[in-house]
Amino acid sequence: MKRYAGLFIGTFYLLIAFGAFRNGLRGFSMDHTDLGVWWSVIGALLGIAALGALIGTWIHAWAPASDEHH
Repeated sequence: MKRYAGLFIGTFYLLIAFGAFRNGLRGFSMDHTDLGVWWSVIGALLGIAALGALIGTWIHAWAPASDEHH
């Protein structure tokens, strides 16, 4: 169950990040560079969070267990 929760959260963050980038592009196209920059920053932070959730889920749920933790 933890696998699917991590994948869901990572995917959800990716969708929100794409929406933020889309808002940033819309801001740039309407000559509101301040909105474009800040929405791009928010999108980048959400993208980092999404990759962290997806990679962290993969490491902790699917990676083979090492003998160091036993």
